Amino acid sequence: MKTGLGRKLIEEAIENYSVNELVVNEQNPKAKGFYEHLGFKVYKRNPIDEQGNQYPILFMHLG
Repeated sequence: MKTGLGRKLIEEAIENYSVNELVVNEQNPKAKGFYEHLGFKVYKRNPIDEQGNQYPILFMHLG
């Protein structure tokens, strides 16, 4: 059941906290698609996460 809560939270973060970048695991295509739907675009890819694990990370920004 979709309630739109995720969209509302991201919109709140953008409007009131100047959030314009985020990081998402490349192996989570639903999350990537969600953020793309809200206007985020991938600008960088890293094959490992911040802890050095083999989880490819996508860096996204608005616009």
